[in-house]
Amino acid sequence: MAGIYIHIPFCKQACYYCDFHFSTSLKNKDTLLWSLENELLLRKKELGNGIIDTIYFGGGTPSLLSSQEIARLINSIHKSYVVNRNPEITLEANPDDLSLEKLKELAASPINRLSIGIQSFFDTDLKLMNRAHNSREARRSVKEAQAYFENISIDLIYGIPNASDAQWRANIEQALAFKVPHISAYALTVEPRTALKSFIQKGLMPDVDEEKAAAQFFVLIDLLEKNGFLHYEVSNFGKKDFFSKNNTAYWTGKSYLGIGPSAHSYDGLSRKWNVRNNVKYIKALQKDKLPYEKETLTKTDRYNEYIMTSLRTMWGISLTEIANRFGDKYAEFTILQASDRIKQGLLIQEGETLKVSKEGKFLSDGIASDLFMIKLS
Repeated sequence: MAGIYIHIPFCKQACYYCDFHFSTSLKNKDTLLWSLENELLLRKKELGNGIIDTIYFGGGTPSLLSSQEIARLINSIHKSYVVNRNPEITLEANPDDLSLEKLKELAASPINRLSIGIQSFFDTDLKLMNRAHNSREARRSVKEAQAYFENISIDLIYGIPNASDAQWRANIEQALAFKVPHISAYALTVEPRTALKSFIQKGLMPDVDEEKAAAQFFVLIDLLEKNGFLHYEVSNFGKKDFFSKNNTAYWTGKSYLGIGPSAHSYDGLSRKWNVRNNVKYIKALQKDKLPYEKETLTKTDRYNEYIMTSLRTMWGISLTEIANRFGDKYAEFTILQASDRIKQGLLIQEGETLKVSKEGKFLSDGIASDLFMIKLS
């Protein structure tokens, strides 16, 4: 089992909070699409005999591509890889791109899952983040998409400056009213080298309030769980049979191939990451060179990776698996490091499994770092 992620590095405009790699110029789009196809061809042996179960178009804004351009890339995957008969194929889409005509075209394509970047149903939030759509387009896009797709996820952001708790609750309730089967929600973070960071430093915008974000996170958990959603990963909630296969594979350590500028790959033993520059990426592929750097992971690196990803999920850490994969010393170390967090009620031990408690979920990455090993290799 394996997945392919394709990074489409184009956007209509720059969201103030985003630090993902993208360009607002489409002048190199055709050449870049060719480069994506060439990279897929050149890397066809990297996954061995792994069967492709998931294909994920992320970005950037993949919904800027035409259905014909998406089909080209999917056909390139089928030519060079062994693909499951019914793979999950996700397209990230912005509401303003999802016209009725575009939805019909996507529904006729191999795409079978939409991830719609709503972020908020309030214009004040959308303007603050410099999103390209408005609240009317947000509602319309979800409603119209439901006529063509059953498997729909929407993204929301909490902890937005000046957004009240009541407004956040209304956002969740609006999402629930649409009865979508999957919701991803992320805390607004202030990343270096973003417009949001600059605005906060200049006093043009209030800083993110971590306590407020945490409170809104727990409101999110309560409302979604009361409505039948399973909190299967810190940022992801799904109805039964609607967990994202792509997300689940990532958090459970499956191999994936990252195609496109800035895309990352993982095979269980090493990590690779492509150059974060469209022109350099294209020039390398024109010479049939792969534009990535590679890091071979030590046993300790792999242990830390397992801790970080597993602790974010509803399945937690298996002490038995740690012992089998890394050795008894690692399992003993895990228990020792976890003891304080268990006493604090932030971690729960159920037999041979360690899970983050509800109270600890907002702090899961920090709790995971407490369990990281540094000295052994």
